[in-house]
Amino acid sequence: MLEVQHLTKEFKIGAKQERYLSLRDALAKPFRKKDKEASTFLALDDINFNVGAGESIGIIGRNGAGKSTLLKILSRITPPSSGKIVCRGRVASLLEVGTGFHPELSGRENVYMNGSILGMRKAEINKHFDSIVDFSGVEKFLDTPLKRYSSGMQLRLAFSVAAFLEPEILIIDEVLAVGDAEFQKKCLNKMKDVSMNEGRTVLFVSHDMNAIKTLSNTAILLDGGKIVKNDKVGEVIPLYLNRIQLTNNWKRPEKTAAPHFTNVSIVIKDHQPQLKLEVIFTVKSDVKMNKAFVAFNISSNTGTMIGQAIPNLDPFIDVSFSEQTFKTEIEITGFVPGTFLVSAWIGPHYSETYDWQKDIVGFNIVDSPQPGRVYPHASEQGNIVPFSKMINS
Repeated sequence: MLEVQHLTKEFKIGAKQERYLSLRDALAKPFRKKDKEASTFLALDDINFNVGAGESIGIIGRNGAGKSTLLKILSRITPPSSGKIVCRGRVASLLEVGTGFHPELSGRENVYMNGSILGMRKAEINKHFDSIVDFSGVEKFLDTPLKRYSSGMQLRLAFSVAAFLEPEILIIDEVLAVGDAEFQKKCLNKMKDVSMNEGRTVLFVSHDMNAIKTLSNTAILLDGGKIVKNDKVGEVIPLYLNRIQLTNNWKRPEKTAAPHFTNVSIVIKDHQPQLKLEVIFTVKSDVKMNKAFVAFNISSNTGTMIGQAIPNLDPFIDVSFSEQTFKTEIEITGFVPGTFLVSAWIGPHYSETYDWQKDIVGFNIVDSPQPGRVYPHASEQGNIVPFSKMINS
């Protein structure tokens, strides 16, 4: 269905756009100082892979790895520098909110315009029109110009058009992050249905590893424009998480007299399912301070807040005119595989802040809690929250 052979994309960095020249400019050009030659940036380097009908493949990698460039080339938005793409079937892509839509046209008109671009006749579009409108949930605004839509409404309509107009190949970038959680779940279920039950090919880019695992059996890890690994999801995701450059030891770069963190470091202790996060932190104050609370926020690498850790005993610390180091443990029992970031906060009470350092240290969890009778759990259900023993009442 889709074959990518020796695909390469180069960009010129620092190249100035050629001006329209007058006769005077043309005559003077040989005597002018030459501009500095542009350098070349290799965004994609010899990319090769095949995707068959009914397959869904996740494309992962850090920012700047080449994921979006690859999808733009596959969507024929930008040409490759070299290489070959063999594509059998119609391609529908959803790369950015509003891409392929005309802001002055109504939602209804944009549906028909996109269908025409895909090579569909009006009768074919009519066949799917009600399903598109129902899935998108924008029926009340269907005859309103698209420029009046919110980004979430545009996303709903764009995804519905891409999914229901039956392209043989569906390409989705991280744009789904704009939608709310309920719509994201609907989209993932629809993409899974499109791939497994309708035999269409899906290429999906995301930083959400749970979404990748839910939708795809195979994943490609890109780094520096090259394919690092093309294998089963269970083999590729741990490799990606281990390659993320997380620091587990943060030191404050600047000086301040107010109460502040000077150092925060973390260490994972024990094993699943009894994981603990040991936090060692140093607080300094060159002024007199009131006794203060300390709290640590834990979030996913996509920015989703997981929870806040606060002390349950002796919650106050006092480091007036001193620098002291403290150690504590945070239970992270039930955390499923993923990348997590830790933020540090200190203040006299929860409505006032002395110091707030966001996403300063991070950690990876690779092993998941054992499934089966103890934890009948799938990763897309989030982290595990245990409850107490059940008593027959």
